[in-house]
Amino acid sequence: MAFDFKKEYKEFYMPKNKPEIVNVPKANYIAVRGAGDPNEAGGAYQQAIGILYAVAYTLKMSYKTDYKIKGFFAYVVPPLEGFWWQENMEGINYTDKASFHWISVIRLPDFVTKEDVAWAVETASKKKKLDCSSAEFLTVEEGLCVQMMHLGPFDDEPATVALMNQYLAENGYANDLTDTRLHHEIYLSDARKVPPEKWKTVIRHPIKKR
Repeated sequence: MAFDFKKEYKEFYMPKNKPEIVNVPKANYIAVRGAGDPNEAGGAYQQAIGILYAVAYTLKMSYKTDYKIKGFFAYVVPPLEGFWWQENMEGINYTDKASFHWISVIRLPDFVTKEDVAWAVETASKKKKLDCSSAEFLTVEEGLCVQMMHLGPFDDEPATVALMNQYLAENGYANDLTDTRLHHEIYLSDARKVPPEKWKTVIRHPIKKR
């Protein structure tokens, strides 16, 4: 049975439809950085996702090649995630998507090293005839956060964020969004197959005690 992050770490991937406090441990990711409207057809964000999946599946299937990763075990590629911000702005302005900055990521099993990612980037670039050189190995330690499952289109996220903010105010916490602690989303639905009203997205914000 392949290891599935969503099932093994339900507290981080399957939160309730109400705000909750979590302490998120350090995790490693494949990451591609960029800026611009994520909805732009063939734009930087769409290209980044293609690169991430090319590298992710090269690592997942590495056991079928001559390249052996120490400690490897079969696993399900985790869902796409993203860290988002806009310059000189508190929170997120969903109407100005062109000003988005993002780090698009897919989580890695702990046994995958920086060297393994470098191998996968090179291998995927050759096999897929796709320049994957923008992909990097990234470690993030989010720490204390508030999170909640958001149901519906991304443009409806402000209502969910408002519930999270209200929960923080009532429980002695405050948002701690900074240059290094970012608005985080985990995408649990395939937007190509699921109608927007049924999309499931984990929204997570860094927080601190007030």
